[in-house]
Amino acid sequence: MNDIDVLAKSIPGCEEISRISPEEIHAKVMFKIGPVRARFAGKLLLSDVVPDQSCSMAFEGSGGAAGFAKGRSRVELKAAEGGTLITYTTEASIGGKLGQIGGRLISASAKKIADDFFQRFAKELGGEVMPLESDAQAE
Repeated sequence: MNDIDVLAKSIPGCEEISRISPEEIHAKVMFKIGPVRARFAGKLLLSDVVPDQSCSMAFEGSGGAAGFAKGRSRVELKAAEGGTLITYTTEASIGGKLGQIGGRLISASAKKIADDFFQRFAKELGGEVMPLESDAQAE
């Protein structure tokens, strides 16, 4: 999570990324949410970092006329048979033109973006994503 090159390859639609400080990362990302396609410029702040165990991430970005997005994610790492189990929660909110799309579509898009990120992240680290039982039943 601290390697800018890994993050750049893991963040869907990442066009540019730079580390401002150990806790702050700036990025430009292209997202398509429902019928709206927008380029967001924003920042990611890491907090509550416990090396090799967990961290919290807060993100916020502006997509110009499309609106803004902000949210939080909590990531936990646990040793597991054959690798590492990564669990995460994500919550996001949006405003502006994107806010008019509807909550269900936004929630589904936010979940897809988070899932895509962690699938790419696992691939970059040489692993694979295996859904938990509850995730497989929910879909």
